Amino acid sequence: MSRLRSLLPLTLYVLLALSAVAATAAPTGKPNIVFVITDDQGYGDLGFTGNPVVKTPHIDRLAAESSQLKDYHVAPTCSPTRAALLTGHWTNRTGVWHTVNGRSMLRENEITVGQLLKAHGYATGLFGKWHLGDNYPYRPQDRGFTEVYYHGGGGVGQTPDLWDNSYFNGSYFHNGRIVAAKGFCTDVFFAEAHRFIREQAAAKKPFLAYISLNAPHSPFHAPQNYLDLYPQQPPELASFFGMITNIDDNVGATRSLLRELGIADNTLFIFTTDNGTATGEKIFNAGMRGKKGSEYEGGHRVPLLAHWPAAGWTKPHLNDTLSHAVDIVPTLLDVTGAPTPAGLKFDGRSIRPLLDPAANTAAWPHERMLVTDSQRVRDPVKWKQTAVMSGPWRLINGSELYDIKADPGQQRNVIADQPARAAKMRGFYEAWWAELEPTFAQTTEIYLGHPEHPIVSLTGHDWIQEALPPWNQQHIREGDGFALARPAAGKNQSSKAAVGPANAIAAKSVHAGHWAVKVVTVGRYEITVRRWPVEANHPITAALPPGANVPGSDIAFRARTGVAIPATTATLRVDGRDLASVPVRATDTAVTFATTLAAGSHQLAPVFRTADGHEVGAYYAVVTKLP
Repeated sequence: MSRLRSLLPLTLYVLLALSAVAATAAPTGKPNIVFVITDDQGYGDLGFTGNPVVKTPHIDRLAAESSQLKDYHVAPTCSPTRAALLTGHWTNRTGVWHTVNGRSMLRENEITVGQLLKAHGYATGLFGKWHLGDNYPYRPQDRGFTEVYYHGGGGVGQTPDLWDNSYFNGSYFHNGRIVAAKGFCTDVFFAEAHRFIREQAAAKKPFLAYISLNAPHSPFHAPQNYLDLYPQQPPELASFFGMITNIDDNVGATRSLLRELGIADNTLFIFTTDNGTATGEKIFNAGMRGKKGSEYEGGHRVPLLAHWPAAGWTKPHLNDTLSHAVDIVPTLLDVTGAPTPAGLKFDGRSIRPLLDPAANTAAWPHERMLVTDSQRVRDPVKWKQTAVMSGPWRLINGSELYDIKADPGQQRNVIADQPARAAKMRGFYEAWWAELEPTFAQTTEIYLGHPEHPIVSLTGHDWIQEALPPWNQQHIREGDGFALARPAAGKNQSSKAAVGPANAIAAKSVHAGHWAVKVVTVGRYEITVRRWPVEANHPITAALPPGANVPGSDIAFRARTGVAIPATTATLRVDGRDLASVPVRATDTAVTFATTLAAGSHQLAPVFRTADGHEVGAYYAVVTKLP
């Protein structure tokens, strides 16, 4: 179980990668890679897996022309899956075991497939959803992606995203600039990926186009013509399936583009999803138990298709060998010939033999053990919503054992009949946990005063606290945390399960969260705090009218009234100490403090207070290093 892990700075890993490349002759004929991953679409939300309602003709055709993994697993939620997918490491090793609470930022000592392929001569592009950190050193441009076009946070309209974004006609982050776009978000992200692909094809440069979508994640919005495809379904399902069919059309358009450019033959096209279905189980779940967030099979078994004509991956080749998202990076390095830097060890292994119809898999370790869990708490809890997997066996939470070949719905717990097998799987997990547990205390800190990111924007999405933070803009509009008691994060709580805060009135609200920051340059800092973001430019104490709604079954986050918070003072709190307080005037859109910060780790937690003693965290803060 031992794995060499260094906590050396990210830059040293990059140097190691570059030196490894210099020492290795680059192979010819590097394949292009188009990697499409969708959000909250489960194994059963596709036509080729048996769904009787959803229309996915292009992906169904891809399945008929591809290698397919039938027992491929991810994390039960999105950020953790993306962390494993891009690093080849267990999610809990990377620091990403939640989707919010400062636990969705990929630790700086991790090295991504973007960095590895960039060092190998690839152009690397990210389009759509990143959800592994919105500030240095966690942004995609800090992690090896040469072209980035994405929304903030985990979805369009979430708190780190640009204010009042909806799924239509939004604004996005493009290579460090904010740009406006026209159209439905999925169409926009694919269009930008197509631009990137055309540019690299013209330059004859190998590329990785990582098309990571926020759809079909809620809120449920889709163009009207896609909603109209499902008139017999309730509005939520019509929107969910409409988003999927829109994705399907874009997959078809992307494949057509590759053929048009003459690069389809040497392009590896991968389609997969990030966790079990969030909504589609109402229609079809391929006989599996559980859905998104669950430790049971329906929470983490997802489809994976791989089409690569140059390698002969053009016919239906089904493989039912157990595999996991941690296997993706080793596989892509195997396919491209990119070297692994010295000292970098993966938790996964190349699954190229499983995808290659001509490969001999007799020597494959069929008894290998893999772990997936659904933590979604501030700090990991042992055995929390955990599946240990080996061949057909699933040890759930250490106390239930299922043979999914004989019992795919996981209805018959056979642990009493298989004590030796259960003990072996528990032993693997115990060693796995013992190895990872010492790393849990390594908090991902947002850098202040770094020359690569001199002006830092912070949002409540990344507050570290026990309760869920205000992770979407509806929470901001509703004044989440002000005179409202929210439930503590726990086993049955989902950071994406509901769009509104809890409604229990608290006796007096107290802000319990903070931003974990790392001051890299000692000196004076300007800290500007806001109730509404910079883009809104609205008074701290004023209500905000609702914005326009968009097509779909849900009300857009922005189409809610923004409640007034009668703040009378703003207080700068650092490391649990109130350093300064100033009055809030009726016309103030922001309050600015100046303070000296020592180098090192700090907890930044500015608050607004009302005359009767209620306080709420400043949902937004902008930190600038002063000359």
